[in-house]
Amino acid sequence: MATQDGSEEVIMETEAKSKEAEPLGEFVEKGDAESLSDAGNATTQDSSISNGDDTDEKQEMVDLKIIWNKIKYDLKIPVDSTGAKLKESIHSLTGLPPAMQKVMYKGLLPEDKTLREIKITNGAKIMVVGSTINDVLAVNTPKEVVQQEVKAEENKKEPLCRQKQHRKVLDKGKPDDIMPAVKGAKERLPTVPLSGMYNKSGGKVRLTFKLEQDQLWIGTKERTEKVPMGSIKNVVSEPIEGHEDYNMMAFQLGPTEASQYWVYWVPAQFVDAIKDTVLGKWQYF
Repeated sequence: MATQDGSEEVIMETEAKSKEAEPLGEFVEKGDAESLSDAGNATTQDSSISNGDDTDEKQEMVDLKIIWNKIKYDLKIPVDSTGAKLKESIHSLTGLPPAMQKVMYKGLLPEDKTLREIKITNGAKIMVVGSTINDVLAVNTPKEVVQQEVKAEENKKEPLCRQKQHRKVLDKGKPDDIMPAVKGAKERLPTVPLSGMYNKSGGKVRLTFKLEQDQLWIGTKERTEKVPMGSIKNVVSEPIEGHEDYNMMAFQLGPTEASQYWVYWVPAQFVDAIKDTVLGKWQYF
């Protein structure tokens, strides 16, 4: 009986231990399942993370040659980038702030249009003209200072078109071959020279803007003066009374008003474009 009782006791203990082990097995199985589930979720999350370069790879790119200060830079940029975005990229390449850049491609590059709209293609050469802030600060007579002084002086005077020195030219009347004008409009510079205008002596004069050389060519019957745009200190203009669709305009070639070169009967729609091209938009900041 003792042996029999002892056997029964061992069997009971074994069964008890088996029952205690069952919950542990269930916990382990559940834990393994949860771990596998978590691993599956992690795999799904990792595969859904996109590479930041995917968007750029899908965009159509264009390779450009940027030329500034006689140095060539290679630039790859989306063809749907605007002119303003191109200026930011040029800033990264050259250190030249966008506000001080004059970017040329078949004329002054518009900031609000895309490279596709301007029809810029692979291998296109983009000319950039401008000075860094340090270069500007190093100039003894900054253009904006000269311009402010000239404007202050002009406010004290009678209208330019009424002054005797200008009346003798204006009284000749409008030239027969003058270019058409549009009052109140603003247009980009034409691809051809501005012609049919008078200079201070009453002779015919034409203006050619050589953007690639950063020069203004002032041509008369006798000669053509090639003036670096960087040497022009200021540009002033005033509508002609009775003919407000035309302006009289002066290019200040030296430090004083005595160096002003006057041009009469400039079509009004080109006045702002001339100032922006010669002085650069940074003058307004």
